[in-house]
Amino acid sequence: MILFVRYNLGPGEELELQEEASVSELKEAVGGQHGVRPQELKVLFAGRELQSTATLQGCDVPEQSTVHVLLSSSDSSSSRFLLCQVEEEGQRPDISSSSLVHSSSNDLEGRGGRGEEEIEETQAAAQTGVRACSTFFVYCKSCSSVQPGKLRVRCRRCKETTLRLSREPSCWDDVLLPGRIHGSCQSDGCQGNEAEFFMKCASHPTSDDDLSVALDLIMTNTRDVPCIACTDVMGVVVVFPCSRRHVVCLECFTRYCETRLNERQFVHDAVIGYSLPCAASCDDSLIKELHHFRVLGEEQYGRYLQYGAEECLLRIGGLMCPSAGCGAGLVPADGSRRVECDRQAGCGLIFCRDCREPYHQGACQTLTAPPTGEASQGFMVGGGASLRGMWDRSSLLLIQESTKPCPQCSVPVEKNGGCMHMQCPLCRAEWCWSCERPWSRQCMENHWFA
Repeated sequence: MILFVRYNLGPGEELELQEEASVSELKEAVGGQHGVRPQELKVLFAGRELQSTATLQGCDVPEQSTVHVLLSSSDSSSSRFLLCQVEEEGQRPDISSSSLVHSSSNDLEGRGGRGEEEIEETQAAAQTGVRACSTFFVYCKSCSSVQPGKLRVRCRRCKETTLRLSREPSCWDDVLLPGRIHGSCQSDGCQGNEAEFFMKCASHPTSDDDLSVALDLIMTNTRDVPCIACTDVMGVVVVFPCSRRHVVCLECFTRYCETRLNERQFVHDAVIGYSLPCAASCDDSLIKELHHFRVLGEEQYGRYLQYGAEECLLRIGGLMCPSAGCGAGLVPADGSRRVECDRQAGCGLIFCRDCREPYHQGACQTLTAPPTGEASQGFMVGGGASLRGMWDRSSLLLIQESTKPCPQCSVPVEKNGGCMHMQCPLCRAEWCWSCERPWSRQCMENHWFA
């Protein structure tokens, strides 16, 4: 196997070892290159000091990983940190499996440290051969997909991965929130003691700056909880952040996102952004890490970003340029009917804010009769163009007769039955079909079904 060794924070040096090599063999190889005794070296990887008797594979050191080899200080033997049995065995800290609890009602417990009951379950699972440690998942831009991830840590002060942790992370908050876990930075001259966690894709070798976004709601289904949509038990699932911790498989989650996106049923939150709640409509269950919607794929994720930007624009009183092929977002001055599309970002069209037609003086007229006759046109129009013009005009007439503009964003809305209570499919504004004003108690009393 190939490793990249940074000796005393120097540049990474390629080192080839056997697949079953131990940490002591790594120390001997590095010590021979730099003329130091192996006993004076310590190996740091992923926030812990690797024991000489352990193997590299047992310490979860994959191919082409970067490890730090440092000269031990005189007091290093007396200032050892307790690194827990999980690290001694070389396993990943299990910060996600506690989110899944095997229950007939599919209930899920909240995040947090592991209690005595869960530790007993983990030990029982180990005795029966069930893997108790969960795998992290990330969205990798290089792979353009959701992939298994690897958790790494560095000093928050000097950004070097030479921090030795005082304890392992026990929940996602330990990883995602700064200042939760401390340690001791082994870099000379650095007094940093705060841990900063980050994720990398485990599917391919990664450089120091090749980071990925942690998807904390995607995890391995170690408790065999069935999907609430298809009822199948899948190996990888999404656990919604609701009080009941509902579980859905990745395929159903993707279909759920696609359906809500096509219907523009995402929820705009001032803090989180354009997101979705639990598929079971639980309260306070919006997904906070929006990179989860990368499961939609590049094209659909582009639509998601576009719809989210449009929703934000409409909420702050903006509008989109009505020119065909433009659609630039604009925030016109308050009270002004004259709107000019930005020539740098858009097409430069000057239009009326009320009717979206070219700017004019006086009352708006959605459809005006065009001048007729060869003399008024000044040129001849072919038969095909004339037929297309008639079709376009007929379409505009049909739109005018069968729809009404939303009073907030002016999008044509068609009424296909039911009461007078309307909701715009674009801006979600609620208004009255009869009086074309925002929906109110007076509308409900006077002409709800008129």
